[in-house]
This record gives sequence, structure tokens and C-alpha cells, in this order.
Amino acid sequence: MELRQLQYFAKVARKQHVTKAAEELHVAQSAVSRQIHQLEEQLGVNLFLQQGRNLQLTPVGSLFLRRVETILASLDRAVDEIREFIDPELGEIRLGFPHSMGVHLVPFIVSLFRQKHPNVKFKFKQGKYQSLIQSLLNAEIDLAFISPFPSEVNCVKGDVLYTEELLAILPSNHELAGESSIKLNQLKEDSFVMFGEGFSLREIVMNACKEAGFTPSISFEGEETDTIRGLVAAGMGVSLLPEMALQYASSPLKPVHLSISDQNVTRTIGLIHREKEALPIVAEQFKQFIVKHFE
Repeated sequence: MELRQLQYFAKVARKQHVTKAAEELHVAQSAVSRQIHQLEEQLGVNLFLQQGRNLQLTPVGSLFLRRVETILASLDRAVDEIREFIDPELGEIRLGFPHSMGVHLVPFIVSLFRQKHPNVKFKFKQGKYQSLIQSLLNAEIDLAFISPFPSEVNCVKGDVLYTEELLAILPSNHELAGESSIKLNQLKEDSFVMFGEGFSLREIVMNACKEAGFTPSISFEGEETDTIRGLVAAGMGVSLLPEMALQYASSPLKPVHLSISDQNVTRTIGLIHREKEALPIVAEQFKQFIVKHFE
């Protein structure tokens, strides 16, 4: 079985058409058909079924495609690692982060790093807490900013970078908007604008409200800090957001933000990577840069 056969098979599977696959591969259609035929003979199965002018994967073809894509991705990564070993400045950093860190933290850090390493490329992945950890374990990314810092996740380790305070945010016409600080239970009668299920900030806010003696009534849910902040500013409810999400807001519609006097509502922000695997050279450089920056 040849590498070329696997590459041709994967391309035909994605395009569902031999001619289109051949065009992207810059080879003759007959060459692609011949390689697919030889592959099927070696495996003793049909990988495709003809559906009009298109090809459709058979069930065993779909199973084979998943394995082939993993093999090809590993091979591409191995080639990248060799290039990075020869010259780390030409490498790629695969970085994950939650939506709430995409407004300022990630652009700021990446910009600083690229001032010293202008040729390094980045591949980003945004996601929720659990999906970021899973992407890390699946080797889809090499590093991830995460909050809260995971203390009991197997095969993951990293560094706590800093702790950030969460502030109460209210519409400008709220009766408490003129205060310098409030107790969280003063908001127990208000509707909350909250992050959806699976977001770590939702769990932090829910736990803080529980500690304050109430369960918040949720009127709206969102997936980004900009959405939460905008809905609160528009009078749709109240919420709690990290300082970072409020300092760098560009929208003219801004809520009032107040400190919480009776609780220390915070989130830890960390940088994690796979525990028993050395980082690519360029990713290790980036990690050390970040840790040093936050020292």
C-alpha cells in the first residue's frame, strides 16, 4: 500500500468525484482511478459506490477514511516538526482558547510574540472548557489558554498565569448603577444574562449566586462576552463578567460595572499542554514567552 494511494483516496472521498479530485491533485483522472482500483484490490473491498456522476463512500470506506485521515494528519505533523527542528522560526503554533479570551488576551500575546518571531504561523481553535481539553488530548492543538485552570484532568499539565476578578454588570438605568460596589444578593430579584451550558464562566457565576443564597433567574443566554455585555447594556438583565471583557470593549453601548463586596468572585487563567509529550520547539518557545510575560 502506497502513500499516494491513501492521498488519492482521501481526496476522492472529500470531493466525491474523481475528476474534481484529479484537478486538485494536478494529475490525470486515469491515474486517480487506477490508484483507487489498486487500493480496493489490495483491501479486498469496495470503498466507493457510484451515485449518478458522484461517488459515495461505502460503510467500510467511511471507516477506512477516518483511519487514513489520522495517518495523513500525523504525517503532515511529522513533516512540520522536522521543518521546525531545522528552523523554529518557520513553525506553526496550534493554540486553543475560550471566546472570552479572544477579545484582547490572545491577540495581545500573539502580537507581542510575533514582534520577535515574525515568521511563526498560528492556527487557532476557539471552544468551551471541555472541548478545548479534548482537542488538546486529541492532538488537534498543542497549547490552550483555559479557565478555570484544571486541577484534576489526567494527561494535562500547565501553568496558572493569573487570577482575574469578575465584576457585576448592570444597565446604566439600573437602580444600583450609581453604587461603587454591591453585594451579590442585591441582584437576586433581577434577570440574568448568562453564558450557555458548558461554558466555565456560567458555572462560576452560578456558584457565586448559590453562595450568595439564591438561584439566578436566566432571561437570555449567549456564547460570547460581547453578546452578554451588549444584552445587559440594552437592559435585558444583569450579569457577571471578567475585568478583561470590560476593559477592551469597543461597542458604544456599555453597561455599568461594579465590584462585588461580599464575595471574591474570580477565575484562574492558565496555559495547558499534554503531560507526557514534548511540545514542538516553536510551541515550547511560545509557552516560555507567555509564562515569563505573566511572571
